[in-house]
Amino acid sequence: PYHGNTRIRGKITQGIVTNKKSKNTIIIRRDYVQFIKKYQRYERRNARLACHLPECLIQEIELGDLVKVGESRKISKTKAFIVLGKILRGSS
Repeated sequence: PYHGNTRIRGKITQGIVTNKKSKNTIIIRRDYVQFIKKYQRYERRNARLACHLPECLIQEIELGDLVKVGESRKISKTKAFIVLGKILRGSS
């Protein structure tokens, strides 16, 4: 366990913090490219993930930061990822 007793298993990914209004929850935006077979081109897409923010990282994480998140069991209806740490400071 990185923070607390909840195990991290599954995917480890990263994204940019876009929302930090809820208590112990942040929303991150994960950018990726999707191949469109018909046109033989790529298109840019993004996914929004709700992530649990542990107590020890609340002061450290700000809007615009690039964070590393790991998949865990469902914490609530929409949260299944936990913030593991900050990678880069945001430009905002």
